[in-house]
Amino acid sequence: MRIVLFIASLFFVSVTVNAQQGTFMITGKVLNADTKQPMVSASVFAENTTIGTATDAEGNFKLALPNGGYELVVTFTGFTTETKRINTSDATNTMLLFELKQKEKELQAVAIVASNEVKNGLEIYGQFFTDQFIGKTTNSKSCSIKNKEVLKFYFSKKRNRLKVMAAEPLIIENNALGYTIKYALDSFTHEYASQVSLYTGNPLFEEMTAADAAQEATWKKARQEAYKGSILHFMRSVYNKQLKEEGFEVQYLADMGGRDTALKLKNFYTALNYQKNDSLQTVEIKPNQNRLGVIYSKEKPAAAYLAENELEPVDFEFSILGFLAGHSITIEQNGYFFEQNDLSISEYWTWERMADQVPYDYAP
Repeated sequence: MRIVLFIASLFFVSVTVNAQQGTFMITGKVLNADTKQPMVSASVFAENTTIGTATDAEGNFKLALPNGGYELVVTFTGFTTETKRINTSDATNTMLLFELKQKEKELQAVAIVASNEVKNGLEIYGQFFTDQFIGKTTNSKSCSIKNKEVLKFYFSKKRNRLKVMAAEPLIIENNALGYTIKYALDSFTHEYASQVSLYTGNPLFEEMTAADAAQEATWKKARQEAYKGSILHFMRSVYNKQLKEEGFEVQYLADMGGRDTALKLKNFYTALNYQKNDSLQTVEIKPNQNRLGVIYSKEKPAAAYLAENELEPVDFEFSILGFLAGHSITIEQNGYFFEQNDLSISEYWTWERMADQVPYDYAP
């Protein structure tokens, strides 16, 4: 059940391409589904990017996006959020249509009544949520949520589960990387039995204005460091067949009597069953093993990570990708991949959370 204050209407999008500049333009219109009237000042943005706009008095909008794939998100207070996957190939479509409806308030009321809200939840769980959501890296020390008061905490004793929701988008200031992030938190859950945290939402990045050239240079360097070895860096390297050149190695992980054994691969792309669709400009991978070990050799793990994970390798960053049996993922040229819910991530990549994220339109 999605309980976020966001859009709902009728939404038209047309797409054209500017191949010379490596961008494509989307234009659209947002209407209320019930009244068919234009939605003025509805927020329209490409998720996990710095690219967004608002609709005009006629409900129209226009966005230019770097070639690749995105989740297009439309939001408006009092309405449910709708997203649509788009990419460069959508230039062949003259119109995309969304039926968007007003949020049913009774659904939110039922969800809240059925949960056990902790009245002083921010005091009890606030720091835990911040550690799990923002992270505990060096960058996280310069990252803060400016409107924590919108957070609501629910704890189920029966399920031993913490659930966190927000009445409006979280405003996150990342002074380490120079971004303000507007994060529409769908939900955050932490299962205490498995110690697994899951969160979903729609982030929009905005670049901060640097005070001087020195701060601009600091942010530029910090963003590059955050990008290096990240899953975004990895997916772009897979797409461009540049894994080895960019410092990545892929291994199969096999379960040998309850213990993982790494199997080195002669050809990464054969092992991934790499297939490129030139017409759609996408790459599909479907490894023969469901679990992949990913080594990034150009950086060593953070000292704080090693302090919490004493058995992890110290000379390189090691992460694990888990694929659903028989399923593939598709990668766009900007590193966006889908279906994201079909891929599990563990080890080092889970250490770097919102405080270490750069947007999909980031160019190192």
